[in-house]
Amino acid sequence: MNTARQTLVNGSQSPARDQLTGWPREIGVIGTVARGSVGLLLVASVVYGQLSSHLNPATWALGLIGFPAVVLVWHRWRIHRHPTPIYDTGVATFVLSVAVPLALYVTWWYAPAIQFTSDATLLFVGGSLLLAAFAGRAGCELLTPSNWLLGRHDQIACAVFTPIDILDRRVRRRHAA
Repeated sequence: MNTARQTLVNGSQSPARDQLTGWPREIGVIGTVARGSVGLLLVASVVYGQLSSHLNPATWALGLIGFPAVVLVWHRWRIHRHPTPIYDTGVATFVLSVAVPLALYVTWWYAPAIQFTSDATLLFVGGSLLLAAFAGRAGCELLTPSNWLLGRHDQIACAVFTPIDILDRRVRRRHAA
């Protein structure tokens, strides 16, 4: 990571590294708590819903294996075609970071036969958020699992957490000064 990027992401010249993952922590307490809380809420809602009504193994397989595998395949394909790191914070990625999970979540309204996709989406996004909180990764949580598996640091903007990351950097800079 170049010095300008380190300063942009961490607000300092030397990024703190997470002791468990070895990755530079890009988020502080605010970003970690926000991602961890939302991730836990999403996963817990699926666990509660499935335990109180019906346990659907297809939901768990799709959310924890299927969706991450699709993202991983796309990510590897993209790296093969364009090996340069992805760092896209444009408007289109903001929209896509909300539109894709939302589209997967609401499919059950139009296709009740595949209702399990809504819970699978919550598991995928929630699990990705928990991994991002654990690893201290900023940006869109949808790339966190594939970044981890591929040893990459690619980022696309996240409409929900980018503003929180900006606030987090400001708070860390104030405390560092």
